[in-house]
Amino acid sequence: MDNDCLFCRIANRQLKADIVEEADGLLAFKDIHPQAPTHMLIIPIEHIPSVAQLTERHTLLIGNAIHMANRIAKEHQLSQTGYRLVVNCGLQAGQSVDHFHVHLLGGRKMLWPPG
Repeated sequence: MDNDCLFCRIANRQLKADIVEEADGLLAFKDIHPQAPTHMLIIPIEHIPSVAQLTERHTLLIGNAIHMANRIAKEHQLSQTGYRLVVNCGLQAGQSVDHFHVHLLGGRKMLWPPG
């Protein structure tokens, strides 16, 4: 845990969040600044600064994050219309919290290119 990390503090219940699911070393919660009608963040409980710091030992964790996103998407009736999973890596890519996370966005038409 990194005491200066916003997401670590949420994972350790030091800060409130609207938690949707917790399983397999992961936590999913609603984004406080949603960019779509459904906007969840899926984070590992373990502090991993970004996708660039993932190693082979994180393979199962990342697979579980995708499965969690799929479950949440189904629960929010996004499977038929579609949804987007986003991982930003670094400041120029839009990563604003230095803790690996997956955005799950849905409930509206997504445009391309995204940024």
